[in-house]
Amino acid sequence: MKSENSPEPIQGNVGGTDPGPRNIELDRQNPDVLTPPRTDHGTLPNLKFSFAMAHNRLQGAGWARQVTMRELPAATTLAGVNMRLNPGGIRELHWHKQAEWAYMLDGRARISAVDQDGRNFLDDVGVGDLWNFPAGVPHSIQGLEEGCEFLLVFDDGSFSEDATFLLTDWFAHTPKEVLAKNFGVLESDFANLPADIDRTRYIFQGEVPPSLSTDMVSDSYGERSFSCHFSAQQSVKTSGGKVRIVDSTTFPAASTIAVGLVEIEPGGMLEMHWHPNAEEWQYYTEGRARMGVFASEGNARTFNYQAGDLGTVPFAYGHYVENIGRTPLRFLEIFRSPHFQDVSLNQWLALTPPELVQTHLNLNKNVMGSLCKEKWPVIKDMKH
Repeated sequence: MKSENSPEPIQGNVGGTDPGPRNIELDRQNPDVLTPPRTDHGTLPNLKFSFAMAHNRLQGAGWARQVTMRELPAATTLAGVNMRLNPGGIRELHWHKQAEWAYMLDGRARISAVDQDGRNFLDDVGVGDLWNFPAGVPHSIQGLEEGCEFLLVFDDGSFSEDATFLLTDWFAHTPKEVLAKNFGVLESDFANLPADIDRTRYIFQGEVPPSLSTDMVSDSYGERSFSCHFSAQQSVKTSGGKVRIVDSTTFPAASTIAVGLVEIEPGGMLEMHWHPNAEEWQYYTEGRARMGVFASEGNARTFNYQAGDLGTVPFAYGHYVENIGRTPLRFLEIFRSPHFQDVSLNQWLALTPPELVQTHLNLNKNVMGSLCKEKWPVIKDMKH
């Protein structure tokens, strides 16, 4: 049955009603897809996917779901995993061929690692904190008293969480006599390994760990830091919101991933810009957004996003992001790059000879006078 407040694909004197069948809830969440702005044109790939549509792998002490190029083909350089660990839940000891960057969404976790020089690492992280484990560095994650949820980002769009190098998987596929020789013990000492050769622990239940000081291992070859307390980073504040940027200059462990945490007030807009060094991968945590993307050759498309959605902007495509909700919009913009780089359309025009800009666009004096030379990122308050 048609709802009385169903959105319809009508814009002025074009379009028409949609009597169905249809998914009303998806149409409400994506008004600029159902009824695109008149400026949208041509064909662009899909630049949106939601973790809510991803397969969820339920485990004894939590769950995990991933979005890779399989789900979002336009995102070629980065892939993401959304994971939950219950109190005491353990993401087993493992390593990857890709770097693992993470952002804590809820609760607290204890993370550990040991690098190739025998330097170890142990830290407790909470909401808003980051970590980064370079490719090949073994590590683990465990939920503390309240459990935790986090976003993992890997610097390869074709990454698969199923291809992780797991401790129990290796032990299960190594003869016990080889294990005994490797560790200098008896074969019988490995009698209680998981019996099923195809079974790994992946996410399993453990006890909530003791205090951080109690858990420290002292006989290592030094310490190395893989975490960053994001909230301690200084924000760039503007009239319509703020941006906090972390890349290799402020977080050396993250040598392949740069990130900006963007907050836009209701009615505000992250100005028109593009990134000259990498494609953009987005994760929305709060609010409702509209993003317009320009792809050259007369091609442009508009997308809508809300909490839990992923977005992507192909390399060098122009774009803007608006807050179309009544509450603050927050999202992460992530790049496979050691440095955060961007070019502001506003700044470009402001720093170009005005007669050249005027000749191109035939702008009036009011517009020419409003061009801003301040360095991006600029989030503008558009309410007035």
